[in-house]
Amino acid sequence: MSGTRVAYVVEPRFSGGTSSAVAAELRVMSECCPVVIHARRSAMFGDTQGMAPVLHQTIDALGLPVIWDAPEISADVVIIHNPSFLKFQQAFGARIFARQLIVVTHENFVRPSGIEAFDVGACLAQIDSAALALRKCLAPISTYNRATVQAWLREHRTTIAWDVLDADWFNICETDVAEPTTTPRDRRGRHSRATREKFPPLEQLDLCFPVHAESNVLLGANFLINADIERPHWTLLPFGSTDVDTFLDMIDFYVYFTTPTWRESFGRVIAEALAAGKVVLTDPDTGAIFGDAVIPCQPSDVDRIIDGYLAEPSRYVEQALRAQPVLDSFSAASFRQRLCDLLTNDAEAAG
Repeated sequence: MSGTRVAYVVEPRFSGGTSSAVAAELRVMSECCPVVIHARRSAMFGDTQGMAPVLHQTIDALGLPVIWDAPEISADVVIIHNPSFLKFQQAFGARIFARQLIVVTHENFVRPSGIEAFDVGACLAQIDSAALALRKCLAPISTYNRATVQAWLREHRTTIAWDVLDADWFNICETDVAEPTTTPRDRRGRHSRATREKFPPLEQLDLCFPVHAESNVLLGANFLINADIERPHWTLLPFGSTDVDTFLDMIDFYVYFTTPTWRESFGRVIAEALAAGKVVLTDPDTGAIFGDAVIPCQPSDVDRIIDGYLAEPSRYVEQALRAQPVLDSFSAASFRQRLCDLLTNDAEAAG
C-alpha cells in the first residue's frame, strides 16, 4: 500500500466544504502513500487567483508537491474531487492514466424535484474521454448523495458506465467533543454558507426561529441582511463574522433546513453541532447519514419538539450523548481504514 502512487486532482479555488474535505483527506492520505496534487484551473472560477486558504495551508504544512494544469496526470490511483467544476467548459484539458480513477461526488447529481442539479453527463464525459483506467468509479459522500448518484445513473445507464464504490467517501470531521448542558434553554440557531439555497423560505424560518424563543442566532445570514429582512428577535450575523465555536456556545438547539429544491450532500455543519453537544433538528434527507444522532422533522414540528426537551432536560442530555458516538464513523481513523482497504484492493488487483 505504501508504494501506491496517488494523484489528487482538484480545482483549488473551491471554497467551503470541498476544500475543507480535501485538506482533511490529504493529512490522512499523505501518511499512507506518496501523494501529488494536480491543481486544475477551470472556467468555473475565471481569473480568480490562488488556492482556498485551508487547502493552501494544509499542502504547505505537509510539503506536498503541486503541479498546475499539467497536460498529463499519471498515478496508480487518481482521485478527482467534485466534478462540477467542469460544468462551464467543454474539455478536461489533460490525459489521465491510472489503474483506478475515483471521482468524489461532493455535489448531489439530482435535486429533490428529480431535476438534474448540473450537467452531470457533460462533466463525467469530459473525465471519461480523458482517462485511460482499468476501473472508473464514482464515490458518493453520504447516504443522500449516493441516492442521487444512483438515481442519475439509472436514467443514463446507456450513455455512460461508471462503477459506484460500496462505502461512502465521507467528509472527515475531526473536532473536540463537548458535554451537553444539563439545563437547556430555548436558544436556537443555524449556520451555513451565505448562499440562498442554504435557507428555507421565510415562512419556514419564522416557524423555526419564533418570537417566543429566548434567542435566535443565524450565522451566515448575508442574504437576509442584504434583503433588509427585519426580525427584531433574530440575531443575523454575516458569514465568517464569528467562529463556529463561539456561535455554538450561543445556542442549545441547532435547527437546520434548506430550500425545498436543494439538499446538503453531507452536512459538515451538523457534525460540528453534534460534537458541541447540541440537539440537532433537520429534514429527514439531510439527517439520513447521521441516523438517530439527529431529530428528523419539518419546520412545523420544531416548536413541539423543542418544548418536549425543555420540559424534560434529561431527554436533552440523553439525545446529545447518544448522538456523539456517531461521529466516530467520520473520524480520520475511520477514513484511514477506508483508504487502507481501497489501496490494498487496488494493489492486489494490479497483481
